[in-house]
Amino acid sequence: MVDAQTGVDVGPSTEVEVRYFAAAVDASGCDSEYVTMPIGATLADLREVIRSRHGAPMDPVLRVSAYLVGDDLTRDLDRPIGSRVDVLPPFAGG
Repeated sequence: MVDAQTGVDVGPSTEVEVRYFAAAVDASGCDSEYVTMPIGATLADLREVIRSRHGAPMDPVLRVSAYLVGDDLTRDLDRPIGSRVDVLPPFAGG
C-alpha cells in the first residue's frame, strides 16, 4: 500500500468493504464503500479513515456505533478488521 500523501510504500494492504446503516448512511452519503487498509489494521484505524473521508457529520455516528466484523458484533476498537465491516448506529424499530 502506498500512502497517498507521501508516496511511501507502507506495506501490504487489503480492500475492506464498509457497509453503513441507518444514521451512518445519512452521515456518509452512501450505503457502502471500499477502503484500502494495511494488513492488521484495527477498527480504530478504520474509524479514522472513515472520519477523514466523511468529516464532522460522521463523528457522533462513529462514537455510538457498534461494528459487525464477520459474525462478531463489537465495540472493541482494538479488534482487527476483516474483509467486511458493518457500521451499526443505534436505531429503533420493530
